[in-house]
Amino acid sequence: MHVEIKTTDTKPLRNTFTHLAARFGDKPASRYQEATYDIQEVENFHYRPLWQADKEIFDTSRTAVVMADWYALKDPRQFFYMNYTTTRAHQQEVAAGQFDYFDKRGLLTTLPEGLRERVAAALLPLRHYEWGANMNNSAITGWAYGAALTNATMFATMDRLGLAQLLSRIGLLIDGNLGTSLAAAKQQWLEDAAWQPLRSAVEHLFIVDDWFELFVAQNLVHDGLLYPLFYQRFEQTLAAAGAPAFGMLLTFPNEWHAETTPWVDAVCKTAAAESAANRALLAGWATRHRATALAALAPLAERMFGAAGRQTLGEVDAAFGARLQRLGLVAA
Repeated sequence: MHVEIKTTDTKPLRNTFTHLAARFGDKPASRYQEATYDIQEVENFHYRPLWQADKEIFDTSRTAVVMADWYALKDPRQFFYMNYTTTRAHQQEVAAGQFDYFDKRGLLTTLPEGLRERVAAALLPLRHYEWGANMNNSAITGWAYGAALTNATMFATMDRLGLAQLLSRIGLLIDGNLGTSLAAAKQQWLEDAAWQPLRSAVEHLFIVDDWFELFVAQNLVHDGLLYPLFYQRFEQTLAAAGAPAFGMLLTFPNEWHAETTPWVDAVCKTAAAESAANRALLAGWATRHRATALAALAPLAERMFGAAGRQTLGEVDAAFGARLQRLGLVAA
């Protein structure tokens, strides 16, 4: 018996969703595009907020920045839920392995005399800075417009909890899982004179009305100065003092900052390129919050680096100034 098998090609009527075809043409879309573009709610709202009747629930006027297309503020990492969680899960496995290696070999006990206390005093209060950054990115996510940005700020919101937990784990290594170092760090954050300017700066960000200003203040300025100072420069100081192995515990914060910096820069650069008015706004915000951040970090730099504190902070600020120059955000 002869069996003849025939195949039939069926041409699809369209290759992607209509709203994506309108943006990118009728071709298969990437997962990032499907999970990001034109999913912002724009109509059929139930009512305006009673406590803010001049605004829709999702309203572009919640910031002074004006964009023709809010989806221009895309994430160069092209994170959507699946690849974000996959990436962070892998990084968590690596970090857990580093902590286990450090703990099982008793590397903490090899630190020179007094260095553990110095690490605890310099790094553990930053748990509360990360909590503040979590709150600020959560606020940005709630008020901002366009899923290209709010998806990424929600990921940043959760990242800050992970960073706080990592610092907590360092504290538990230091005190043998007693939690005493974490309690002491909280008291430092609340009462130590050197930490009060930074605490004040973080808490004042809680009442910033313009969510884009908050984005610039937290993610560009404060992180742009604090992370190089505390994690890069302080790690180098620890290595020079005889604790090079401690740097492995700070791998994730350093990698995270290096990964998120291009995203923050892309958002700010794109918004500034939209108009001269946007550029002036962003430059003004960056200048004002830079001065606040530097004043807040000055006493901590002196505590961490001694007589070299002012110079070290100046070098970090100079590098940050060059970054602002590249973004075109230096006020005239």
